[in-house]
Amino acid sequence: MPRLVSIEFSCDGPFGAEAAAAYAELAEDIAAEDGLIWKVWTEDPRTSVAGGAYLFADEESAERYIHKHTQRLGSFGITDARISNLGVNEQLSATTFAVLQRD
Repeated sequence: MPRLVSIEFSCDGPFGAEAAAAYAELAEDIAAEDGLIWKVWTEDPRTSVAGGAYLFADEESAERYIHKHTQRLGSFGITDARISNLGVNEQLSATTFAVLQRD
């Protein structure tokens, strides 16, 4: 069953184009994760929050990534990450246009 992982944490930036430049290498590393279907990068400079929503093919891939990324965030000094890992109802999601696999 696919798993939707949400990670959110306090962040003072960079945001927007500056974040895209600063985190390009990190994005490439994340893109190579086993079991990752997609990631949406999220940010809100007004509230100093950043993070992402990830879709993984299965729970094992999601848990492996959560462990790895939690350690990575800690190395950046981020210790307040809020993480959820939820199963995806594939039938209902397909009805509402969700893309649940890579092409």
